[in-house]
Amino acid sequence: MAHSEQSNWRLETLAVHAGRAIDGATGAVAEPIHLSTTFERATDGTFPSGFDYTRGNNPNRAALEKALALLEGGTVAAAFASGSAAVSATFQALSPNDHVIVPVEAYHGILRLLRNIFARWELSIDFIDMTNLDALRESLRPATRLVWSESPSNPTMKLTDLAALVEIAHAGGALLACDNTWAPLIQHPFALGADLVMHSTTKYFGGHSDVLSGAVIAREESDFFQRIREVQRLAGGVPGPFDCWLVHRGMATLPWRMRAHCENAMRVAQFLESHPRISKVHYPGLRSHPQHDLACRQMERFGGMISFELKENGATALQLPNKLKVFTRATSLGGVESLIEHRQSIEGPESLTPASLIRLSIGLEHPDDLIADLAQALAR
Repeated sequence: MAHSEQSNWRLETLAVHAGRAIDGATGAVAEPIHLSTTFERATDGTFPSGFDYTRGNNPNRAALEKALALLEGGTVAAAFASGSAAVSATFQALSPNDHVIVPVEAYHGILRLLRNIFARWELSIDFIDMTNLDALRESLRPATRLVWSESPSNPTMKLTDLAALVEIAHAGGALLACDNTWAPLIQHPFALGADLVMHSTTKYFGGHSDVLSGAVIAREESDFFQRIREVQRLAGGVPGPFDCWLVHRGMATLPWRMRAHCENAMRVAQFLESHPRISKVHYPGLRSHPQHDLACRQMERFGGMISFELKENGATALQLPNKLKVFTRATSLGGVESLIEHRQSIEGPESLTPASLIRLSIGLEHPDDLIADLAQALAR
């Protein structure tokens, strides 16, 4: 099926068919898994199949990357063995003394990666409040090459105005990258002008808590993306064929799962907001969220992630997950099961997260059961 024809399909149809074809050898409808690490040369020494060694490319990875680009609305994609590997490759594509601007609140693994690894490699980094557009303007330098954004942010669900970030970054000669892990298919950074989108596809794309993977997708082919691709192939942080197959399979149901995640999360957020033991609920779908109007402009739905703060101290918050029966005490997000965690204790001593904050990943259970579970835990 031609790329141009698929790009006109609605997301539900595209998710089922992107990167898929009937197997020519067997007629199999399900995509075969190509576990081979090497591929036969032709008699003239060429590789007519387009594959030579699986670190460089593999049929399952090629299919996944095509599907990722189509579903996100980009042109090309590079799949990695984890979201962190995808982020690393993006920053490795820069040069020493290049300047990047990063939000002060973002996934703690990215912040740690930048501080502990890339700062020592002489990448110049400014951490700012990305919701403050003036702070971004003031941070731009002639050497600024990349502005990294994360919206909604982890874990307090702050939003950044992506269209405004794009305008400021581009005016300063920088690229705008968006970590869109929390908002696949319900937020479209490329439509707002972003240059790169990163996903930890471990989360919603895989969708079943059984595969580790990540991806960088580009709005357009470019020299910078080719450097990311070079890091992918030379450094070898690539997903295996079965990992690619699992993520690609998970993508087929992603539009429907995201709809259910979002609907369940709205119900749970409304319940939490009404509870007397809770001082604040962080969820952009609530009118009480300080950036609710921006969420309505920038997002089609409001996501499956919620965080909330108890009125009691951090010790009480640390114990709350132990009282849940439907929710599972575990890190990560985007799976079919609902997860709960005390975020500060996960992030470690450098965390800026309030000690009273609890983070929820809302799964696909019935929302009444999730609410009942939270109600009984908060009553104890």
